[in-house]
Amino acid sequence: MKTRDVRDLVRFAEDGARQETLYETERLFSRVICLQQAQGLGPVGDPGADAICLILAGEASVQVGRGRSRMKQWETVLVPAGSDLTIRNASEEPAVVLLVTAPPPADGGAAAPPPQPRTP
Repeated sequence: MKTRDVRDLVRFAEDGARQETLYETERLFSRVICLQQAQGLGPVGDPGADAICLILAGEASVQVGRGRSRMKQWETVLVPAGSDLTIRNASEEPAVVLLVTAPPPADGGAAAPPPQPRTP
């Protein structure tokens, strides 16, 4: 059994969102996203994977498709396959987000790149 302490992955970068892989298997991919001030991520998406976005700390403005919500710690949102996801820190305090997708990105592998921005 493999266990990890999510707090070990909470680190921030001045130049943008910091992303750390929590777990990756053949059927699941999870990443911890750390945001300071007005930092954000997205839009990102995957046409073949659903995702769950969980706010672990702070507050974030989350947009899924055309819907938008300001979310607080412990709140979640479902991101259906094919939907664009944009996450932005919504307060002065840092925000930490857990993003879980299934199945994992098609290019997979332990060195899977961060989700790629969508082109309009």
